[in-house]
Amino acid sequence: MKTRRERRQALEEVDLYPVTGAEHSRGRGSEQIVEAVVAAGCRMVQLREKDLGKGALYRLACRVREIAADILLIVNDHLDVALAAGADGVHLGREDLPVAAARRIAPELLVGASSHSLEQALEAQAAGADYVNIGPIFPTGTKPHAGFLGPRAIAAIGPRLEVPFTVMGGIKEENIDEVLQAGARRVAVVTAVTAAADPEAAARRLREKILAAG
Repeated sequence: MKTRRERRQALEEVDLYPVTGAEHSRGRGSEQIVEAVVAAGCRMVQLREKDLGKGALYRLACRVREIAADILLIVNDHLDVALAAGADGVHLGREDLPVAAARRIAPELLVGASSHSLEQALEAQAAGADYVNIGPIFPTGTKPHAGFLGPRAIAAIGPRLEVPFTVMGGIKEENIDEVLQAGARRVAVVTAVTAAADPEAAARRLREKILAAG
């Protein structure tokens, strides 16, 4: 069983942070996507399946845990599923369980938190988040009605944080250079990998760009 400290050390090594979504995977199962990103060398993956019931999500998380045995596995929204499936952490949105409550319930898991402003990012950090996501950076099909912050938000928010931060929202191979130039080094993506013709190759190309940025 990994400790929170060990998981936070592993988080430092993360570059590309793929996020699943069966509805965005061109008919492929999320297990296939996780196999691809593991093969591409990714060190962290998030299971985000908004259309699954709790039981089905748990069963999928158990299967994915076996595939992603050597990397960090984060479950979106559901702390109970993360704990039951032996995941490494949970990612919480603004309407989910509060970060501080998740930290009390699962002291050894990583707790990630979404933020859409500097105020929200600092609030999540103060509540005990291990990492904070900044976004959406660009318009995104996974949240079609959400606004977006633009790459400048990364430069404005990132340096104010003491915990690692990820960025997400509409990031693809053709615009990832903009977020890297703004200071991002842990980049979360959904369709840039899940909807690619070759998810493994897409993940490898994105990782190369992140690593080249230093």
